[in-house]
Amino acid sequence: MKLNKPALLRVIAALSIVFLFTAGTHQLRKGSAAAADYPCGSSASSEVDVPIGQGATGAEIAKQLFELEVVKSGAAFFRLAVSDKRSERIAPGTHRVEVNLCAKEALDQLLDPKRIVDLVSIVEGAWNSEVFEEMLKSGFQKGDINAAIKATKPPEKFKSLEGLLFPAQYSFAEGTSAQTAIGSMVDRAVREMAEAGFNSGQSTYSPQQLLVIASIIQAEGEPNNFAQVSRVIHNRLEKGIPLQMDSTVHYVMKSRGNIFLSTKSTLIKSQYNTYRRYGLPPGPIGNPGAAAMQAAVNPAVGNWTYFITVAPGDTRFTTELEEFNVWKAEYKKNLRAGAFGSNK
Repeated sequence: MKLNKPALLRVIAALSIVFLFTAGTHQLRKGSAAAADYPCGSSASSEVDVPIGQGATGAEIAKQLFELEVVKSGAAFFRLAVSDKRSERIAPGTHRVEVNLCAKEALDQLLDPKRIVDLVSIVEGAWNSEVFEEMLKSGFQKGDINAAIKATKPPEKFKSLEGLLFPAQYSFAEGTSAQTAIGSMVDRAVREMAEAGFNSGQSTYSPQQLLVIASIIQAEGEPNNFAQVSRVIHNRLEKGIPLQMDSTVHYVMKSRGNIFLSTKSTLIKSQYNTYRRYGLPPGPIGNPGAAAMQAAVNPAVGNWTYFITVAPGDTRFTTELEEFNVWKAEYKKNLRAGAFGSNK
């Protein structure tokens, strides 16, 4: 039903390094004469790759930085890491940083996700096929990904992995298997669904059904109207009205970024075609974020059964088909005028 592109928002996954304090490492002791530091603001001449392993200690990272000539001494970085709580957020993975940095600049660059070489970035609403493409780009091998897909079973109550690869930015240590990586995404989705109330008994829908609803909300709405879109979906299901959501047909057609859906497309034979079939499609149509999950369980109060995005940022809700049709004509006029960019 929605006629604009889904918002693609990025979030950072909470994969952090815990700094352990290694007694007896004399070169890293506080007050050591070896704690020399470069002046901040020095001009860097080159960059190096710093591989940070899962569970690496502060002393180990400091030693790496010194050996790769990123910092003047491991002690300087270690002392900063102990005093600056941001150091706990250094993600595992390969970080491309400059050389000859002061300790503070080194920490800043290690915390910059843009400097993580093997970052797997999953946007909200991404299909699993798109997630696997991102994994390929970050260095995972296609054969390993395919094997991991077959080996990774969805959690109990869920039918497949679609919708269970939680959207975030993930960084995995060198040597991490594709199965471990995918498992991390699924584990994160399970935690987010629990936090959203999928298992609370608050909804009459099963966790699988709520995930499907959340995926449609993610594709059809924007964060500021997720709860209203959720209410339309709930109202239509309760009244036995076909959902008639464009996003479910776009999912079948693997059409990304196209806001227009032809009448011919609504006749396509598929269980995901909510123009031809009643009820929910058999599975999620993408990977929803936390806000869409929460909206699936907590729809807004209202009796709307129609909504349409008339222009970017202007989504309207109504109970009247006549009013909806007036807005639809306005949408088509705006579409022809180029209000939605190149999507026609």
